[in-house]
Amino acid sequence: MPTQIKAFDNANQAIVTADGPVLQRTYFNLLRLAPGESETLEVPGFECLCVVQSGTVDITVNDETFTGVGQRSSIWEGNADSVYVGTGSAFTVTATSDAEIAVAGGLCQGEFAPFRVTPAEVDEVDVGSTETHSRRRIRHIIGADDAHRSGMLLVSELYADDGCWSGYPPHKHDETRTGETAHEELYHYRFDPETGFGGQFCYFDDGPCEVYRTQHGDSVLLEGGYHPTVTSPGHREYIFTILVGREQKALEQHFHEDQSQLVNAIPGISAMREKFRK
Repeated sequence: MPTQIKAFDNANQAIVTADGPVLQRTYFNLLRLAPGESETLEVPGFECLCVVQSGTVDITVNDETFTGVGQRSSIWEGNADSVYVGTGSAFTVTATSDAEIAVAGGLCQGEFAPFRVTPAEVDEVDVGSTETHSRRRIRHIIGADDAHRSGMLLVSELYADDGCWSGYPPHKHDETRTGETAHEELYHYRFDPETGFGGQFCYFDDGPCEVYRTQHGDSVLLEGGYHPTVTSPGHREYIFTILVGREQKALEQHFHEDQSQLVNAIPGISAMREKFRK
């Protein structure tokens, strides 16, 4: 079953590592740096992506430095500027302004070189509608079409309109079979205003349903099950999403049979599925 991690000051230390009780293939860290401050990380056996949520930083991997990464003052202003730091090497993040950086990682067997993902390269899909209370925009930073230059890691930023559902219709991706792939997932939530809150559901075909009240800065770890989420009216919701495939990078979602008719009723679901599995 899922686990919720309430918002806390992690002091630049990893929030989630693969030796935890829920996720076995996922790494997650939040770095908060003042101008001139640096943090060096090394995550053996993992591929990592540094997503600048606010501010500007330089990121150095081996002898290569990506300068001036970060082109927004907050997560609510435009697409992310990011650096995939590859596998097997330490990397250093140095702030040139007050900055916050989300570091997403996935267990990786291969070796991949670093590269930058500029805001213009972020791939967006618009899903849902206000009429169906399901409107959200998913901005893919590392997607299935990056399979030639990265491992099993998928990272995106999701923006849900106030009072709307995402991860809806209810779907899961916890087993390998026709029409479904096995991926574990982490959600990290922000709200605008920060007083907002949401509800994160998780359930299987048999057994109880877990429901968490999600608040600004919380995270939920999802090893499996159907996991729709909803945000309160009057508050926009942001979800930083990390998916790590167990056997393949591309994601195939299985929608619950009781709500499968909504796949065609909610706009953009087919396009969303294609983005994850292309």
